[in-house]
Amino acid sequence: MEQSQVKVVASATDNPKKHTKSFPAPTLSIARPIATNSRIRQDEQYRKDMYLAFINNALQQKAKGNSEAFDELLDQFNLKNSASGEAPSPSPQLRLWILALSHVVSRLDRPLAPLVEAIVNLPWTTMDNAFVKSYTTFIGMLVSARPEYLSLVLGTITRGFTHQSGLQALDSSLPEGSSRPLTRRVVYERQHYLLRHLLSLIPTLPSTLQPLLLSNFPHKRQSQVAQITYIRNLLQVMDYCPELADRILATIVDRALQIDVEIQVELEELEELEGAGEQEEVFELDPFDTVVGQEGSDEESESEDGDDVDNFSDLSSDAGGDDELGEEPEVPTDFRHVQDMVSKLDAILKLIFDHFNRTHASTPPLPALVQSPMSSRPDSPLFPSDTPSEPYRPPSPESLERGKARRRAQFHALLSIFDRAIIRTFKSRYTQFLVFWYSSLDPEFSDLFQGMLVSKALLEDDQPVVTRAAAASYIASFVSRAQFVDREGTRRVVSVLCNFLKSHIDIMDAVTMQTGTTLPPTQSMGNHSVFYAVCQAVFLVFCFRWRDLVEEEEEDMDELSSVGASAPTKKWMPELGVIQRVITSPLNPLKVCSANVVTQFARVSQATDFIYCYTIMESNRRNETGYSSGPSTPVGNDRGTHSARSRATAVHPAVLGHSINAELNTFFPFDPYKLPKSASYIEGVYREWSSVAIDDEEEDEGEEEEDEGDVAQGPAIPTSDATQDDTDGLGASFGGMSISPIPPRNLVSAGL
Repeated sequence: MEQSQVKVVASATDNPKKHTKSFPAPTLSIARPIATNSRIRQDEQYRKDMYLAFINNALQQKAKGNSEAFDELLDQFNLKNSASGEAPSPSPQLRLWILALSHVVSRLDRPLAPLVEAIVNLPWTTMDNAFVKSYTTFIGMLVSARPEYLSLVLGTITRGFTHQSGLQALDSSLPEGSSRPLTRRVVYERQHYLLRHLLSLIPTLPSTLQPLLLSNFPHKRQSQVAQITYIRNLLQVMDYCPELADRILATIVDRALQIDVEIQVELEELEELEGAGEQEEVFELDPFDTVVGQEGSDEESESEDGDDVDNFSDLSSDAGGDDELGEEPEVPTDFRHVQDMVSKLDAILKLIFDHFNRTHASTPPLPALVQSPMSSRPDSPLFPSDTPSEPYRPPSPESLERGKARRRAQFHALLSIFDRAIIRTFKSRYTQFLVFWYSSLDPEFSDLFQGMLVSKALLEDDQPVVTRAAAASYIASFVSRAQFVDREGTRRVVSVLCNFLKSHIDIMDAVTMQTGTTLPPTQSMGNHSVFYAVCQAVFLVFCFRWRDLVEEEEEDMDELSSVGASAPTKKWMPELGVIQRVITSPLNPLKVCSANVVTQFARVSQATDFIYCYTIMESNRRNETGYSSGPSTPVGNDRGTHSARSRATAVHPAVLGHSINAELNTFFPFDPYKLPKSASYIEGVYREWSSVAIDDEEEDEGEEEEDEGDVAQGPAIPTSDATQDDTDGLGASFGGMSISPIPPRNLVSAGL
């Protein structure tokens, strides 16, 4: 019985000439005898019944311990044996086997797992359209009837999203039935097509899918094309699987952070080294448009450095520990490695920006209702056709509201990622700009981000000190650099920061009166570190936004001065009055804060007639007690009283020892954005220092006024260091402030 059935099947499949009418190639235009549709369907049903009879017998014999027929069935899915010589494509034959197996999916238990594995591992994405539809239907029936195979199926799908999977699919030598070349885009779209179908059948599928998506994430050492291929597919999964959108986004941002912290050199230096080598290609081919089978050997060599690394990601909680606040990861210095990391990070961030921009600029589609595979449109990406697409329809009010809600949810997810990972990673340079750009889309987003930072820095006492200080650095850099933060927003932030400083100084004064000493208690060292971070935040914001901190009445006063009256003193917002107490306090922030910020604050505050800092700065320089916060602080002319000088320089060593001065000196989260591909998203919303720097003429006028007053104050202090370091006015430092951990002697030469 078994031998006769095998012979029948063999005679039905091994003689293509005899059954030419039964297997018309769906996309080939070959003259053949006319056959009616009913005749074709009848013949196909007959053959499917034959296959089903053989399958039933094979399963029965397997249950009795005789695996001969089952092994023959298994061999039908061994494509290396099926496709050889000039044999026709086995897709029609495989499709009939799949259709027959669809009737027995409930019987495919664990002992028959080898058959299921062989079917799941078929290179089905490279086969013809008819097979893709039948295969998708079969897999849906399989996991519905046998949930134990869900992990196997999903694991294969997620591996199919990788760049390497496209190369492995070529081993079958099974060309797509269409005359049009098969591209990677079609291969990946078919994987998404199957996954969407399974999502419509199994509501609990996301819980199984998420860890598989994570485990197949390419290692950070793998090539750029491997990274962007997988990330593009993950971003597409986010569109039709909203349950996983937040976790997928967090996974991608974590990968960007891991790459970001390895870039600890100035990109200007990298460009200089790159200029001596080969120039980068001007035109880049989208890897999704690569024709399957035409990948060059360059891609293999490009990923050689990642071949010895398994596909399992290092995105676990233990992987990124060395990069968090207070840690010192090993910084790679190899030029090619850093160049490769810069290119990867730029490409990854551009993908995320593009995804966010599509969410913002276009109306999201209606919730995806996955159709039956048999009812798919013939002009879908799975089955490319020349049929024109449907005309664009304007969005409805309901869809616009859904889009707004989706953007709001996405921003809250991004804020959560920022709170969990980004703010805790000190050495990141560019990943935080995702939040910066998204905040520019809506004033509500900007307010939420600023509120989160202010709360974390000033109000959340349970936060680690280093996190609170980082939040202060973020709020200062954000308000200074974001063009979309208006005058009122700037004044609100400065008011809150100044009130915090006033409260801190009031407490210090009260302690001094009670104890009779100016030495701060050691148990409050953490609070002093936050105090210094907030001081630096106010200094930085003042340098960029001082025009917004002047009271509006100043405009009327300027009109009076234009008719011959002497220039009046600017009237500042009242909260800034505490700064005089701050800089003359025993905590002496001008000594502890970043020398770069202090220098610029001193110059801007002098030019705007706000406050004079050079007396204290020079006293700090002369009375250093073995502590250094960077290069020699540039100073101006001596002016002020002896009491102010002596009061401000008495800094307790414990304060300096417990401060976060090193981090304050090097952490400016929103430094100028230097990644070329993704920079276009930042340019329109970013404030450059050159746009707010005080003109040289205005600065010179301020210095002349100070010189007149210095004649009666005493001998002038040499200022050669200051003038030599900053010959271009106020722009040399803030135009390219760096967060790189550069030794102090290199700060000036590095563009600080």
